[in-house]
Amino acid sequence: MAKSKLTALNVKRAQHDGRAGHRMMAVGGDHKGLYLQVTARHSKSWILRIVVNGKRREIGLGAFPEIGLADAQELAITQRNEIKRAAKDGRDPVAERHAQKVAARAERIATNAPKLMTFADAVKAFCHRDAGQLDGLSNAKHRAQWESTLMVYAVGEIDAGRKSPRNRENPKGIGADGIGAIAVADLTKHDIARILEPIWHEIPETARRVRSRIEAVIRWADGKEGRDRANPAQWSDLKHHGNLTVRRGQKQKALAAQKSHHPALHFYDAPEWFADLKRRPSVSARALQFVVLTACRSQEVRGARWSELSDLDGRNPIWTVPGDRMKMGQPHRVPLSRQAVAMIKAMPRHLGSDFVFVAPRGGPLGDMALSKMMKDQSAARQAACGAGWIDKANGRVATPHGLRSTFRTWVQEDTEFPREVAESALAHLSGDAVERAYARGDALARRRDMMQAWADYLTGAQAAKQAGE
Repeated sequence: MAKSKLTALNVKRAQHDGRAGHRMMAVGGDHKGLYLQVTARHSKSWILRIVVNGKRREIGLGAFPEIGLADAQELAITQRNEIKRAAKDGRDPVAERHAQKVAARAERIATNAPKLMTFADAVKAFCHRDAGQLDGLSNAKHRAQWESTLMVYAVGEIDAGRKSPRNRENPKGIGADGIGAIAVADLTKHDIARILEPIWHEIPETARRVRSRIEAVIRWADGKEGRDRANPAQWSDLKHHGNLTVRRGQKQKALAAQKSHHPALHFYDAPEWFADLKRRPSVSARALQFVVLTACRSQEVRGARWSELSDLDGRNPIWTVPGDRMKMGQPHRVPLSRQAVAMIKAMPRHLGSDFVFVAPRGGPLGDMALSKMMKDQSAARQAACGAGWIDKANGRVATPHGLRSTFRTWVQEDTEFPREVAESALAHLSGDAVERAYARGDALARRRDMMQAWADYLTGAQAAKQAGE
């Protein structure tokens, strides 16, 4: 008998293995197809992989250490022989067992057996009743999408007042064949694959997020009801399901999408674009002007309040963005250039509102206001001279978020300001954890010089042009 890859000693060591992540440890040798499965929660069980009528099947042989290596090897031989005999008769024992489980599940529901949490119940409890599960998401829109995608694509229930994410539809109908009524304890990877299959290739990014969210809900529900098992939604098993594999072309396309960036102006074009922006009289134009002068994100600027501004008449004017509006969750001090201060002082103050940039109907500007302003600028320039304000690398219209890249490229290509100062201005983490532990300042004084140089650059080209005229 050939020697097994997984020895009795290795199995014993696995009992105390604290490594993170899900993995399969092959026994090998004469017991090819037998694996010790170790889940991310460190539970261990024996799995037999075998091909039945051209389809790969996985059969659970029991938990470890209740079943040792020798017993698992004996069970694997018995199961393999039984399945081979059944396959000769045209039967699929694995499919038959699955059908029996489905029937038992239906019978339990029909006979009002002790109720287990359904997947629909678990989603609602996870997102609402069990406070704290989504607290890590600082963006309210993302929290809403978390529940919305699960309800539409997994649960199968539809609120008449809610559109599906991005108005995309499941080819079989939104919510068709949902798993909402199935008890979490009864969910199998085949159930998960069934609801993912219709959207897996049509809207792949949404499908992958739905799978990840299903996995999180099941993990939470299993913990609530005291189950210790491999999560049926984990990708390590689902990826072997024939209909969920990623084709090479799609994988390359997905990787390319991940690497795509927000379209950005070249910094050579920034002064001319800024001059055009200053001529536009709207509140959106002023907010966009503040975005580029401060190199901040759109949502940070749209939520700017007068109470966050200090020393506007002094030598060190500062805008302090609170942590709840910052991506990293930490307050961010922004030194204001002379041009930024002059623009802010020219803004009217609205009675009863602390917002600097107030929408026409009151309250802060909407999340599309600044994007529309840049699109309008580009369209106007396109009509006037045949070329809009675009990212020359991909031909797409430049975006407000891309202005941060414009600023960063200017610092790198046209100045001698250090990299870490530029990264601090963008509120990015710079260096490793050890370096950050010692360098705890925010380089405010050096950033003030840099932001003033940036403002001078944006307005200097305009001044030179006016002088030439």
